[in-house]
Formats: sequence, C-alpha cells, structure tokens
Amino acid sequence: MNILVVDDDKSSGLAVAEFIEEQLGYRIELFHNGAEAFAAIQQNDFKMIISDLRMPGLSGLDLLKKVKSLPKGKSIEVIIMTGFGDMESSIEALRGGAYDYLLKPVNVEELAILIERVAENILLKEENRDLKETYRREISLVKSEEAERINYYETTIREITSVGKIGVFSDSMRSVVRMAEQFHGDRSVPVLIEGETGTGKEVVARLVHYGKDNSILQPFISINCSAISPSLFESELFGYESGAFTGARKEGKVGKLELAQGGTLFLDEIGEMPLDMQPKLLRVLQQKEMYRVGGNKPIELDVRVIFATNRNLKQMVEEKSFRSDLYYRLNTGRIYIPSLRERKEAILSFSQIFLDQYAKKRGRKFRFISKEAKLLLQDYAWPGNIRELKNTIERATLLYNDLELKAEHIRFLQSDDENENTGDQPLIPGRIILPDEALHIEQLELEIVRKALKKFDNNKSRTAEYLGISRSALRSRMKKL
Repeated sequence: MNILVVDDDKSSGLAVAEFIEEQLGYRIELFHNGAEAFAAIQQNDFKMIISDLRMPGLSGLDLLKKVKSLPKGKSIEVIIMTGFGDMESSIEALRGGAYDYLLKPVNVEELAILIERVAENILLKEENRDLKETYRREISLVKSEEAERINYYETTIREITSVGKIGVFSDSMRSVVRMAEQFHGDRSVPVLIEGETGTGKEVVARLVHYGKDNSILQPFISINCSAISPSLFESELFGYESGAFTGARKEGKVGKLELAQGGTLFLDEIGEMPLDMQPKLLRVLQQKEMYRVGGNKPIELDVRVIFATNRNLKQMVEEKSFRSDLYYRLNTGRIYIPSLRERKEAILSFSQIFLDQYAKKRGRKFRFISKEAKLLLQDYAWPGNIRELKNTIERATLLYNDLELKAEHIRFLQSDDENENTGDQPLIPGRIILPDEALHIEQLELEIVRKALKKFDNNKSRTAEYLGISRSALRSRMKKL
C-alpha cells in the first residue's frame, strides 16, 4: 500500500515517513508542500494520506477538501496531524471526511495502531467493492438460476458505511434492521446491542448511526471498553485539562465524547467498564453534559451513545458487578442479535456470499456448495457466529481450488468439535512431540492464536496476555488468520 506524508516541518515529516517505511513496511512518498502533494495524489494511487494541519499555502484542511472532491476521493483515507491548539479544526476535519487525527509530537505507538486500523478498513472497502462488481458482472454471464441467486443476495444485503454488508436472510435479522432504522430517527435514546461475539454488533451500531441512506457525515467514534486500562478510562472518555494529573500532556487532551459531538459514540464491551466510571457515564446520559478531568467548565453534549455487549448485563446487575440504574437507562433502546445457530436458515446464504467473495479475491474456481458440505455447515454449532463462518470459508478457498465446495474442504470443523471432547493434551514446554511429516511453524502458530481467541471469546486483551504478546502483535497475526 502506498502512503503519502505531507508536513512542512521537514524533520517531523521525515521522522514519520522513516518510521512507517522501516517499522511498518509501507511505501512512502514524502512532501513538504500541500500543493505538490495534491498534484502527486491526482497522478498516483495513494490509499492513505497523513497530513499536517497547519501548512503555508494549501493547509491540511484545504488538502482534505480537495482530496475528497476527487472522483477517487472516497477511497482515500486521510489522517490529520495537529497541535492541541488546533482541536476545533481537527474536529472540522473529522466532519469533513478525515478518518482520524494525531496530536503532535506524534506518538509512534499511536501512529502504528492507527495506520493498522486504517489499512484494515481500506482492505474491507476493497473487498466490498470487488464483491459488488462481481455480482453485477455475473448477472449478465451466468445462467438464469445463478442470476436469480445473485439477485436474491443483492436484495437481502444492506451496505453499511465504513463496515460493509449486513445480511438479512432471516425474519429475526429483518426485525433487527427495522429496529436499528427506528432508533436512527431518535438520537436522544441510548441504544444497547446484545449478542454473542461475532454476530455483528458494530455493524448494527453503524446502521443505527447511518440509517437507510448512508448519507450521515457526522463522526462515528468507537471505544472498546475491554481494551482500555481502568486507570485511563476517565481521561480517554472525557479528556483532560492541562496539568490535570502527573504525566498528562501539557496541552491537555480532547476525549472521545467531545470528538463525537453531533455524531455517535459507540462503547463496545460495556460490561467491561469499571464500576466507578458507570455513575459518571449515567450522568452524561441524563444531563447531556460533561467535565474534562481537572476542568470546572461544563461542556454541553450532542452525542448519540450506542452500547454493545456479549455478556448478560441483567445477571451482572444481580451479581453487583454492573450498576442497575445504568442498566435500566441503557435498556431503553435494546436490540438483541440472535446467534447464527438461532437463525440456521441464514447459514447457507452467508456461506455462498463468502464463497463468491473469496473465490474472486484469490482467483479460485469455486461457484457452488455441495449437498454434503451444506449439511456439514448447517449441523455445525458456530460458536464464533458469522465471523467464524467467514473465516471457515476463507480458509477453504485458501487451501483448495475446485468448482464446488465439498465436505472434505471444511472437514476441520468436525475435527474442532472432536478435539474439544477428546481431552487432547495441552502444549507443555519440554514435552512437545513433533510429527514425522514436515511441520509448518507459521501454520502452527496461527492455529495456536485461533484456539486462544476461541478460548477467550475473541477478547483480544485476554488473548494477548495469555499468549505473552502485545495487542499489536496479536492483531498482526489475526490479519494472517
């Protein structure tokens, strides 16, 4: 992927460019002038732009507007680098289509995480675009039976901005979509989305935010509560004033609630929020205002708040691990997403979509699913829900190339079920027995990561801690999965 960096401060721009190129491995074009950078953007294929906000001539905000006005502008993600004093302009940039912003001096760890997140988003958009183009092309090429099948997919899939497609192949999901569209119309109602890991809670959250027409330009700010240290939660959510605590940035920091002004704040894994933070969040929902840490001036809020959890909050209330007053406030707008095993009629439709998608992506011949494979797919419990089904089809298209997806291509699903019931011995250092045939160490490593994620219900923080690696290293391996 090509990334363009533009910063009139030559030393700062060079430091950012060298870090991305040497540590993250992306190709970099560096400019110190906004006009020259825009000329290069018009002539070359850049997926990502990292631009300083304040520059002589063409500023970062002006560059963002010109990029987004290009025919290819929607496919280019822009990150703005800014000082604390330019926060109003940064928020304007977010509303103008910027993906995110970074405070200068740039923290390289924050930069690496942000670039990785943008790269994943770009890949997802490209996959969705390819899938849509494939459907359009195949309608004119395939037999009438396949044309009807493809038309069925198109009429039962909704495209959600920044995430992709949501399948509505069952009555229960049609009900979920209707409720999401109803809640979209009333921003004052907090929305609680419940469902198992992998059911698509963030996709539904974005449907609540963007609505039917996907024309909303206001920001959608997401926080995973399980990924934030309890000691940092308040400053991450509310921001802080200069000198609010030891180690704080001297210029202070804008919190996620303030960044979401006019738009939506999505709090994923709300069951992991520290107890002492819950009454403060409840006050925000009731009073529609907040204080930064160390601040004494109230800040009025115009923010829709959406929550998601894979835990039983009602049970947590009974166990005194979640506040009852906050729970009843969240439960005003409740959406429950059923697990895949509760809507088995959707399994084959999703399977065919993913098969078409990955066959196109990997240049495979796959077009159909055999009768035996269909039975295997429908009989499996799918503890990882849609996410696990998608990964299963992707794995099959990676390992095989056939016109028809057969049962032997996904037989590992039965192996997973058997392994969970046979009492297989754990990996113990010093007692590992190597097989006689060749051993592919990377494949073994990825299998360990996959099983660890399953062990902890895809909780990245607990999985990384269990494996003794950083969250960044875990994300890198998950992309390979």
